Amino acid sequence: MTKILDQAKDFASTALAGFAKVYRRYVHLVRGGVVRATAVPAGKVSVIVGGGSGHYPAFAGYVGAGLADAAVAGEIFASPSTAGITRVCRAAHFGGGILLGFGNYAGDVLNFGVAAARLRAEGIDVRIVEVTDDVASAPSDSIEKRRGIAGDVTVFKIAGAASEAGLSLDEVERLARKANAHTFSFGVAFGGCTLPGAKEPLFTVPKGQMALGLGIHGEPGIEERPLASASELGALMVKTLLKEKPPGATRAAVLLNGLGATKYEELFVLWNVVAEKLGAAGITVVGEEVGELVTSLDMQGCSLTLMWLDEELEGFWLSPCDTPAFRRGVIAAGEATPAIAMEDTPTSVVEPATPASQASAACLERAFERLLQTVIDAEADLGALDAKAGDGDHGQGMRRGATAGLDALRAAVKAGAGAASALGTAADAWADRAGGTSGVIWGLLLRSWSQAFSNDVAISPDMVVRGARLALDDVMQLGGAKPGDKTLVDALVPFVETLERDFAATGTLPLAWQNATAAAEVAATATAAMRPRLGRARPLAERSIGHADPGATSLALIARSLADHVGEIRQA
Repeated sequence: MTKILDQAKDFASTALAGFAKVYRRYVHLVRGGVVRATAVPAGKVSVIVGGGSGHYPAFAGYVGAGLADAAVAGEIFASPSTAGITRVCRAAHFGGGILLGFGNYAGDVLNFGVAAARLRAEGIDVRIVEVTDDVASAPSDSIEKRRGIAGDVTVFKIAGAASEAGLSLDEVERLARKANAHTFSFGVAFGGCTLPGAKEPLFTVPKGQMALGLGIHGEPGIEERPLASASELGALMVKTLLKEKPPGATRAAVLLNGLGATKYEELFVLWNVVAEKLGAAGITVVGEEVGELVTSLDMQGCSLTLMWLDEELEGFWLSPCDTPAFRRGVIAAGEATPAIAMEDTPTSVVEPATPASQASAACLERAFERLLQTVIDAEADLGALDAKAGDGDHGQGMRRGATAGLDALRAAVKAGAGAASALGTAADAWADRAGGTSGVIWGLLLRSWSQAFSNDVAISPDMVVRGARLALDDVMQLGGAKPGDKTLVDALVPFVETLERDFAATGTLPLAWQNATAAAEVAATATAAMRPRLGRARPLAERSIGHADPGATSLALIARSLADHVGEIRQA
């Protein structure tokens, strides 16, 4: 359990601030992450990595000469927001383009993808490499669905070395993809991890058992077996990974990674077996690393990673680097650069609005207050539901996002904003503060809904209905989810379709909203019987069966909480 903290909601940001003070010769703190504190040649490719917090030394610990140029940090186990990623990328762009590296998780894919699109629109060439090394999360014929765990280290090291050598963005991307294609990991857990401020772990492993195929965001394993001896465990891990060996491969970079609460001495005991089994299989170990490389707060467990080497990859794997958590050889780090001024939260420019639209914005504020209270009341239950087959942070993420959204909306209303501007501002604040999958989805949902409103006239019932359709269409297009995937979309589709149908039939928004909410609640409950086909829950489909999807559940709860406020909206 995480015991040293003040406010749980500030744990990730205060930990990052402390890290930046300790390692100030390596990094400068910026809003949302850290950037390299030493000068680099103009035109160098920027290797920027990131993901949720709680995995130290990933990701900030790998910023420095010969490895990453910056790291973006989300909340605990939650993807960084789109806004946070773009801020860090702008601070660490040296003119040679950007390679973004992160683990293959839905929230990261969405947020890094949207950020890349924004940066490309500004004229910056951005490439993306999603790390997919976890063999337990998908079969070999669906590698693109695999998660990223400790293989992040090998992929980032190859990309960073190639960039440090002055190679072009095309070459850095090629080598990073090659490293990813040659990297495979497998992990086991002996006990779950506990989120800061939480009283119980995200999952437990029965006494005398171990969970195979864990996820680094606190996801439970896909299978439980009796606790093995070091010899048995080492043999199992090596055997599992050797199944993925490319034909003719005889040399491998090897990482034995502790997940946060496994002692180094235990890893050294296990290493004896790993090294023996690899040697017996004719594998030469190159540049081995044993220790905590990508953790999961205080999880008990470990993972083994093999990156199969050819001459090209081996050269970059062994090349020098100097970072807070990973050092190899001797490298000229460059002159120190001045600290970067922390960017203040931008002040939104309020567009002119009529009194009627300002009154609607005030109505939205009251609705948001109720929305936030609903999320707060349900936070623990949503987190427990998410922990059945995920990382258990859905309740926390929703609370962070709703709180930030209400704060921004209040400020906008106070400044005289109209309905469109006020809701759009709340949407952006939600996405920026919450991060993760729910953050980007709810930010998009609210931003799209706001496009149906105006700063010139009051919100009307037909605007509400039209906004719901805009929100649904954009969420499905960006997220790629469809009904049956066991996501928020399973509740959002019947909600919108019922709202449109009943409003068209009756012309009465409160009645249509009530019926739409009932449809969403039925659909959310029905997700319990579904197998997830997207996101972190997919590798743990069997555990998910019998439990409703947390995203669909929270959407239905929020829809119900807003029913009374819908009655305030009148047709002009």
